[in-house]
Amino acid sequence: MGRADTVTSTSDDHPPIGRAELPEDTAALSRYLIGKLVMRQLPEGMVSGRIVETEAYVVGDAAGHGFRGMTRRNRSLFLERGHAYVYLAYGVAWMLNVSSEAPGTGTGVLIRALEPVEGVAIMRQNRGVDRLRDLTRGPGRLAAALRIDLSLDGLDLCQPGPLWLAHDDREPGEIGQSTRIGITKDADRPLRFYLRGSPFVSGPASLSK
Repeated sequence: MGRADTVTSTSDDHPPIGRAELPEDTAALSRYLIGKLVMRQLPEGMVSGRIVETEAYVVGDAAGHGFRGMTRRNRSLFLERGHAYVYLAYGVAWMLNVSSEAPGTGTGVLIRALEPVEGVAIMRQNRGVDRLRDLTRGPGRLAAALRIDLSLDGLDLCQPGPLWLAHDDREPGEIGQSTRIGITKDADRPLRFYLRGSPFVSGPASLSK
């Protein structure tokens, strides 16, 4: 079970990560976020998860949403590092990203998987599944479990609010690196980072050794 079945954190318990602490390089930020917490305040209580898998979408990356410039849909990706970029993938699943680098750059980090920490009962209700491992293993699943949608697009994740990034109280462990999942452009770039040995990492086992 997760901690949230007995404990409810606040922004005082897990204050937001300061923007100055976030690496200014997209790949470095993607690696840095492994082991950090995504905190989500819901009416029913706090829901949170430990980041165990990310993907970086860097400058000049043909797979990145900012590759062809700013649009109404992706404008949050061009904000200063540390803001939420939320979009709907394939018309069915929301995806949570963290903008990176300087304003106007258009790069970001996709949060691909979380280890549930707090609010497991709420996550189960949001997802309609009971198995702990399946609650937040994958970007669409974690967004559904934390009830992340377009209303959070552009939110400053370095400030207290309905969604923010926080430090955890333990070391993340060994971090692995591989190519990204489910893309065709620039697919050979080793820009996916994950926590080795975590059962909550998504994707094929061959990319998570």
